[in-house]
Amino acid sequence: MTSSQRPARSGRKGRIAQRAAPPKIHPCPPGQIGGRYRPLSDSELHAIYQTALRLLAELGMGETPERLAGPLLEAGAINQNGRLLFSRDMVCSALAAAPKTFVLHGRDPARDIEVGGNRVFFGTGGAAVQTLDIDTGQYRPSTLADLRNFTRLQDKLTNVSWFTRCCIATDVPDNFELDTNTAYTLLRHTTKPTATAFTLAEHVSPIVRMLDIAAGGDGAFAQRPFMKAHISPVISPMRYAEDAVDVVFECLKHNIPVSCITAAQAGATAPATLAGFLAQSLAETLASLIMVQVLKPGHPMVFSNWPLVIDLRTGAFAGGGGEIAVLNAASAQLSNWLGLPSGVAASMTDAKALDAQYGAEKAMTSLAAALAGGNLIYESSGMTASLLGVSFEGFVLDDEMHAHTYRALRGVEVTPENLGFDAICDAVLGEGHFLGGAHTLSAMERDYFYPSLADRDSPKVWQDKGAPDAWSIARDKARLILDEHHPDYLSEDQDKAIRDILSLL
Repeated sequence: MTSSQRPARSGRKGRIAQRAAPPKIHPCPPGQIGGRYRPLSDSELHAIYQTALRLLAELGMGETPERLAGPLLEAGAINQNGRLLFSRDMVCSALAAAPKTFVLHGRDPARDIEVGGNRVFFGTGGAAVQTLDIDTGQYRPSTLADLRNFTRLQDKLTNVSWFTRCCIATDVPDNFELDTNTAYTLLRHTTKPTATAFTLAEHVSPIVRMLDIAAGGDGAFAQRPFMKAHISPVISPMRYAEDAVDVVFECLKHNIPVSCITAAQAGATAPATLAGFLAQSLAETLASLIMVQVLKPGHPMVFSNWPLVIDLRTGAFAGGGGEIAVLNAASAQLSNWLGLPSGVAASMTDAKALDAQYGAEKAMTSLAAALAGGNLIYESSGMTASLLGVSFEGFVLDDEMHAHTYRALRGVEVTPENLGFDAICDAVLGEGHFLGGAHTLSAMERDYFYPSLADRDSPKVWQDKGAPDAWSIARDKARLILDEHHPDYLSEDQDKAIRDILSLL
């Protein structure tokens, strides 16, 4: 093709404007496919699973509450010296009954997400008792006002796909008031899928009444549940927790999806060896699955096998590091191998400041979990200080980090058009570069994520701007969202009806 035959290109100003405009197509939305990182071989998967089966069949679960023991014994469990033993057949029956995929509903159906397979979604979690104050840069006790602000903030963040309460309102000392006000805050300030915890089983029904009002009437929430429960019905090593089991019974009664979380700690409540840890933790999470599927076959449960690590020198919880990265990736691989919707924890940095340690630990652990195909990656937004703290600026920075991770998951699409033979020939025989070409502009719109926080200026331009760091840039964006975004997703009538039945702060 000669220069006279090449299609006319727009002028320089037009090309600059086109390059500067934001992409019309989001190049890396949530729900990208993971699973290419496989820290465990097939033989290692089988070995861990077989050990988990042996633990359930030969050691079993201790301290089983009486109301749970009855149904489990009827389903085939064996009582041996006060411990309930589960056969391979019981495990297989639970695996067969459990949904392989299900929808996590938002109050806004456009925000629903389908959990399962190798689809990856980042969301939140945590019960931080301290908040990194956006004004002082110092930690202080978390409050109900903080939870409201975090809920409003994340409502505007594209890559937070669901919101679990990320902090504990330490200024609400009564457990019932804490649970009801937490659920109300989520209900009022976001329409994404949400999740919360119930301190006691008797707190579930009153909160469901509130959710019914928002959903449209008695029983409406159960038809399309938009809030799931985080429960830890197993205490490591290998025993049930009675209060949490009671919560499970109530959640199943009200058709609340459950995330049954096993949170053993390597070297403390589980073996220090990574393989031994995975075997015990898998057995414990299978014990939760057996419980749920015996009580209510087919009920949606996120298989939340969360391997946690302590620093064996001090006994302190460690949320960042290579061990936590590979353990949670391996956990996601195991869960997906069993065909179960997986939940893992990542991005739990030990850093207190938004510094190099923060970025390195978050990026390493969250990318590993995503590449392994973790369906729901909890704790992944805003958490700091080994889960003791949470940060507004952290939410903003992590949202951009998740976009980069989704782009990495999307991978490389090899097609005749993308291989670009004609574009290469055109550039070589023509202007000698690819800037402004139709092939380049098409890829720019479709294939690249452009960060709004990360600095890509030259050193001089950066210095002329006052040498801003990521923390200050994220602080400005968080403040802007909090200043401008004041959602209230309850009508006046709904709010009044809720306040007529519950005392809310």
